Amino acid sequence: MRYLFLTTWLLFAGFGLLQAQQPADPKATPATVKLYDQLHALLGKGVLFGHQDDLAYGVHWKYQHNRSDVKDVCGDYPAVYGWDLGHLEMDSPHDLDSVPFDSLRNYIRYVYDRGGVNTIGWHLNNPGNGGSAWDTFHVVKDILPGGKKHQVYTAWLDKVAAFLLSLKGSDGTAAPVIFRPFHEHTGSWFWWGQRHCSTKEFIDLWQFTIRYLQEKNVHNLLYAYSAADYRDAAHYLERYPGDKFVDIIGTDAYQYGSSAAYTAQVKQRLDILEKIAVQHNKIPALTETGYERIPDTRWWTETLLPILKSYRLAYVLMWRNGRPDHFYAPYSGHSSAPDFIQFYKDPATWFESDWKH
Repeated sequence: MRYLFLTTWLLFAGFGLLQAQQPADPKATPATVKLYDQLHALLGKGVLFGHQDDLAYGVHWKYQHNRSDVKDVCGDYPAVYGWDLGHLEMDSPHDLDSVPFDSLRNYIRYVYDRGGVNTIGWHLNNPGNGGSAWDTFHVVKDILPGGKKHQVYTAWLDKVAAFLLSLKGSDGTAAPVIFRPFHEHTGSWFWWGQRHCSTKEFIDLWQFTIRYLQEKNVHNLLYAYSAADYRDAAHYLERYPGDKFVDIIGTDAYQYGSSAAYTAQVKQRLDILEKIAVQHNKIPALTETGYERIPDTRWWTETLLPILKSYRLAYVLMWRNGRPDHFYAPYSGHSSAPDFIQFYKDPATWFESDWKH
């Protein structure tokens, strides 16, 4: 077992360094500051393993209490759990992947109570025409202050703020969450993407969103900025909203072809990311990744694990197990399950039993 404890040494040794390592939100809750400190302290010791919607459903099941495809395979839960707020803004009772928001609130409580980490994205609909997040009707300028759709957007943010404020542990503590809005912005498949708004508009949108949530007294968030493709550090930082608005920097990268091509792509990005993290004192992570259906039976130990061992990352998040033709973590009986067990046993990978908030 590989446990991480927030020790007296972490709190007091090297005080000058720790003074520089503070969350972007100066009013962050004590639990949020603690999570931030722990993620910093973890770098170089191991990588937290994460999975999207892990407790909500798996390849062959839905909404079974405490069930997890990951746990079915290795006997342990992930350390990081990904969730999404998409469709909350539309007053839907469930998110875009059909997870009821009342259940999502409970899952986040379970995770926090057990010592896990929650991260939330937001595939919000297009506020200009009501289309999906993938509807690239240009709207960013219109939702900024003074824009004709600004009130639509702030009404949506009010709903998000109310939900985030409702996230609590069983002891009443506000559960800390890694909030990852406007992800993969260097691509152009979402309405906030590269070709659908200017650099200034994107930065203004990010900064306005964070300030607005803070003005609504949402202080249980760490903010994650995650790009898709980028050529170099300048490209990655082109739309960076500033150190005062970001805690975690990451990239989303999936395997579509050979493992060699995937490894080269991810290493190119992580080489850049790791340097930026040091320069800006941010926490680096592989914020989304995976190989759909995992057709390579040794993918976990021969492709992903060597990458994770090569970098100082806080966590890696696999995408969701949505259905038999769309999954990114193994399930019981899957051909890569034996290899995943070896991946789980490696000291470099940390699961929930290894990690305590």
